[in-house]
Amino acid sequence: METKVSSRTSEKEMRFVPGVDVEEVGIIYGKVGTSSFECSVVAPLEKLEYVQMKHETCGWVLGQVDKITRKTNLSVEKARLISRGQKVDFEEVIIASISVIGYRDERGLLQTPRTPFKAGESVYRASENLIRHVVGLRDNPEKGAYIGLLHGHRIKVYLDINTLVQKHVSVLAKTGGGKSYVTGDLIEEFLKHGVTTVVIDPHGEYSSMARPAKGGEAYERFEVVPRGYKDRILLFSPDPKVNKGARPLQFTLKNMSPREILELTSLKKTSTYLSPLRQAVDLLRQTGKNYTLRDIIRILESDEDASLGSLISELEYLMETNILVAEGTRVTDLVQRGKTTIISLKGVPPDIQELVVERIASALFRLRKLNKIPPLMLVVEEAHNFCPQQGQAASSKILRTIASEGRKFGLGLTIISQRAAKVDKNVLSQCNTQIILKVTNPNDIKAITSSVEGLTSGMADEIQRLPIGVAIVTGGGLGMPLFVEVRPRETEHGGDAVKVV
Repeated sequence: METKVSSRTSEKEMRFVPGVDVEEVGIIYGKVGTSSFECSVVAPLEKLEYVQMKHETCGWVLGQVDKITRKTNLSVEKARLISRGQKVDFEEVIIASISVIGYRDERGLLQTPRTPFKAGESVYRASENLIRHVVGLRDNPEKGAYIGLLHGHRIKVYLDINTLVQKHVSVLAKTGGGKSYVTGDLIEEFLKHGVTTVVIDPHGEYSSMARPAKGGEAYERFEVVPRGYKDRILLFSPDPKVNKGARPLQFTLKNMSPREILELTSLKKTSTYLSPLRQAVDLLRQTGKNYTLRDIIRILESDEDASLGSLISELEYLMETNILVAEGTRVTDLVQRGKTTIISLKGVPPDIQELVVERIASALFRLRKLNKIPPLMLVVEEAHNFCPQQGQAASSKILRTIASEGRKFGLGLTIISQRAAKVDKNVLSQCNTQIILKVTNPNDIKAITSSVEGLTSGMADEIQRLPIGVAIVTGGGLGMPLFVEVRPRETEHGGDAVKVV
């Protein structure tokens, strides 16, 4: 069976224009605007590919394929004849919808044309030099975090580290979408650049960063060399028995006010218990010695007040966790300049995880305001559990505070979640740098598109079709959202799923 296709797309040779070292891929036609237009495709072209066009007053302008369709005059009747083995001639044309990105003026500012392109003018596959120039991609290994290559090109993408810390980061993906993997890339860059980092690790995934990755074929293309960071990683855990090699993480009870202690309990009417708890704490503080929860409980029990039973039960539960003690972990041991501290919460109950996150985040925020610890990045995995949109976690309030005020004091926040719709919108909206991998849940997609500026309709549709290893990256010093092939990890990835069969 043969089909006759009368279209310029049947041409196999690459068409180059004399004096212009780029390939012609289309011809502008139809209704032409300043921000978008359509072109008839004359060479192989893919969705999201970059193209360039010559404007009569602006010179070379960069664009991107937003949508691509194939139109034919093949009718149902002709299609039936083809199915029966008959020869049928039909015509087809491939049409690409181009979204105009713009050009750089003499001041280096990104601009878009104010007059339409001319119909009949050629569209070319964009050169890497023009992409770099218009998008603003520069090799910046001194101050940039290398996260991967521009999709379809050998152009490295760097995110400005100062911007990451000052304006917060979110990493969003469905389960298995690679969010922990790309977060590992970011932490590696923080380690290389001496950025002080504290990682809240609910599942114990990041301690593997002490060991180098095995390597592979992709490492040469991305120019990545496996290495480990054992000498720069500090590992702490409330449960060192489960997390082998971790140092114990505990908090000094004396540093907490009675109100803060009550906030760590599940008591609803905390005001009822504030006065007796304050009296017990004041009595112990008068001794000038460190005290324990057992000491507080002993004083409350001496009152023989039956109404304090619920408070005593809650304090006994906190005592069993061994989190609040007479002399806890020193912050100077927990946070060290230029090193990454991993707080492994593997095996720790969810309510105690919230308690740990609340205490650590509060201490970091308070000490950064007093400039007693270096500027740092706080990385929170499974953020929907620690600052949920619905309900309240013990750590919700402090994470909202860091999201809104932390940048003023040099305390950055990175949140990672597979459920964007379940993360507190007050926190998510404060993240100006976003790394978005594959997401399929409609509610999550809606939450992402409503919080990310600069996403085109094509990009928004593409979120649920992203291949594993490709991310949409916005902010971080980038002039526009970009599709990035995430680079391989230098360190061993600890988040692989367990294989059942």
